[in-house]
Amino acid sequence: MLIKRVIPCLDVNKGRVVKGVKFENLKDAGDPVEIASHYNRVGADELVFLDITASAEGRDIMTDVVRRTAREVSIPLTVGGGIRTVEDVENILEVGAQKISINSAALKRPRLITEIAEKFGSQCVVVAIDAKKRKEGGWDVYLNGGRVNTGRDVLDWAVEVEQAGAGEILLTSMDADGTKDGYDVELTAAVANAVKIPVIASGGAGRLEHFYDVITRGGADAVLAASLFHYRELEIKQVKEYLNSKGIPVRL
Repeated sequence: MLIKRVIPCLDVNKGRVVKGVKFENLKDAGDPVEIASHYNRVGADELVFLDITASAEGRDIMTDVVRRTAREVSIPLTVGGGIRTVEDVENILEVGAQKISINSAALKRPRLITEIAEKFGSQCVVVAIDAKKRKEGGWDVYLNGGRVNTGRDVLDWAVEVEQAGAGEILLTSMDADGTKDGYDVELTAAVANAVKIPVIASGGAGRLEHFYDVITRGGADAVLAASLFHYRELEIKQVKEYLNSKGIPVRL
């Protein structure tokens, strides 16, 4: 089994870290630069920075905040939100990111995935998929921070982004997001079985067991959490030590 990564996520709105439940009722969680510095010290494997309203507002990502955040971390930084062109990617990488995350722009123009991968390498391209369960079964893909249902099937889209050149998928369950009731293991397993590229599970972490479940039963290559870490309900070290005690390889 490959080493599993533990990744905190900074959902940033107007320069501040926020967290909600099921993409709604956002509450302030602090300064992204300070929080990033903390995660760098306490053993996070990577850090994800998402400007969650950039796409919906049709604006560019806040590169000054990204630059200040990047200065505080030595771990890989993935940045997303409002990225629409190869030039946008270049700008984000220049201010300190190692990877970029695209969601809405990829759905509107899938060729963008290939263009970025061809110029910067597949390892640079993380495609974020926001998924919500349909009543009749299966999951739909949403864009603009979970505001718009595309009507696209999650599994079909996951396969398409892999074929287009994506290096990873950041998979968020909108149904589980912020609930702390556990990751959507069924969703994660379905996507992990459909593709060969790594899948980062996001949405729903609340207890140590949830991380173990989504790795062992969901096939996740990495686990991402936000409010659980922001409010120090669990520390990254605790998660890693727990996973290690259960036989899951992690970087201690």
